[in-house]
Parts: sequence; C-alpha cells; structure tokens
Amino acid sequence: MAATRVITAATAVTQTTSCFLAKRAFVLPAKRPCGGFGALCFSRRALVLKSKRPFSCSAIYNPQVKVQEEGPPDSLDYRVFFLDGSGKKVSPWHDVPLILGDGVFNFIVEIPKESKAKMEVATDEDFTPIKQDTKKGKLRYYPYNINWNYGLLPQTWEDPSHANADVEGCFGDNDPVDVVEIGETQRKIGDVLKIKPLAALAMIDEGELDWKIVAISLDDPKAHLVNDVEDVEKHFPGTLTAIRDWFRDYKIPDGKPANRFGLGDKPANKEYALKIIHETNESWAKLVKRTVDAGELSLY
Repeated sequence: MAATRVITAATAVTQTTSCFLAKRAFVLPAKRPCGGFGALCFSRRALVLKSKRPFSCSAIYNPQVKVQEEGPPDSLDYRVFFLDGSGKKVSPWHDVPLILGDGVFNFIVEIPKESKAKMEVATDEDFTPIKQDTKKGKLRYYPYNINWNYGLLPQTWEDPSHANADVEGCFGDNDPVDVVEIGETQRKIGDVLKIKPLAALAMIDEGELDWKIVAISLDDPKAHLVNDVEDVEKHFPGTLTAIRDWFRDYKIPDGKPANRFGLGDKPANKEYALKIIHETNESWAKLVKRTVDAGELSLY
C-alpha cells in the first residue's frame, strides 16, 4: 500500500498565481502576466493547442499537497508522487508555484542532508515524480553524504539552447534549477519549503551550466540573520567554500574529472541569484507554452 503524507506547500500567501498544464482540452489564452517575476500565463482566446495537455493558468491560495511513495525504497521502481487536495497526481516541477512574494520561493527537497542516494525529479516521466537516478541500470549514490538539503526550484528550467555570456557561453543542463539549503534541519524527500535565496554558484558540469542557488528555509533559527552572500560568510563560516568544493569533487572517486565553476570560481550575491531565478522561470514558461522544443521532457 502506498504511503502518503501531507505537506503544506505554502501558507498565508495572498494571490499567489501558478501556471498549470490542464488535463482537459480548452482554448488557448491571450497573454497576461502570471506568477510575478515575468513568466507569462494566459486568459482564454480561440486558439487550440494540439497537445492533449494544453497550457493554462490557475491561481493557488495556500496550496496543500501530499506525497505518495510507490514501490520499495532503494529500488528501481521507487517513486515519490505529488497529489493535490483531491488526490490527483500533479507535477512537483510544473504545478508547485515558484514565487510566494517578498523574495520568498518554494523549494522541493529531493535529497535530504546527510544522505547520499542521488534522488531527482524524473523530468521525462508523467507527473515528474522524484526517483533515484540510475546509470547502466543501477541505482546511483554519491560517494559520500551531501551535507545540505538539496533539490529544485519548481517552475524553472535551464535551457540547453541558451548560451550564458557570463559563464563562458555555457548552455543550460536541461533541468530545473538546483538549490542547496543550508539550514540545520534534515528534511524529507518531497518536503516543500519556503526559502530565501542568498547566493549562486555557476557550476560547469561536462561543459553544461548547472546553477546552484544557495538558500535557507525561513523556519531555520538563523534565517533572520542571513540575507545575502556576505551574511552566509559571517554566520555560516566556510559553508560556501564547502559547497563549492563538494560539488567540484564528488565525481572524482568515480574516475571523472572535477567540475569547474564560472564567475571567477566565487559565489555571486543575492541580486545575481534572483536574476538567475527570473531568467530560468521565463525559460520554463516558454517550455510549457511549447515555444521551444521540449524533446523528451514531460510537460505534465
């Protein structure tokens, strides 16, 4: 029997808007702002999408989601699905809102701190559940524990056709943006946390740009002390260097070269991190509106 637990994805949020892929056909909408931060949604107009899951827009107020585990843990069949209030499957990538206002964002935990199973949203599967990554048919594990909660920003996408002029012209890695959450609490797979970004690291993985947004959960005891990169250095001394070094070196035990970092090998500040979130949210909007090629990615 599948295990289910309830997560409050966002509380006390007013008029937060989220972009959805509807499960029923309807007419495509005319452009209007949606979700803040520049992403576009739509209001109805007479143009029908060919896809069976056309793009639509729906407001969310204090959304509550459940996670449902299917298959045994530590197996190829293990999946963590997200369910809405009616029990229907939804996508953690597409259906959980990114923006909560006042510089606060939703963050979805894929890998709890002090664990090493390489969990990730399955971007090519229906409803994009969280699963354990594989290589040559075997489950993947990091060579050692990751020391922070790790996961994704929903409704973001690193466009593999976009060359970033700030980072050696590297192209996006075709995934949602990653978050490294530095709070003291070990979270659970599928937890949805309200976080504030503090810094950004431009990791280059085999030539692809793979942003790491350093953030802290608002419920962490030190959250009120940190608002930008210099605060992290002050109140979490050595953490930014440790994050960079961990992601630089984790492939070396498998015989692969170290990853590299752009932007002078240094973390960018909060303003730059917000710029990255803004740009990748806009890229995601283009993806789900099908104005760019989705390839094998699931859009529902």
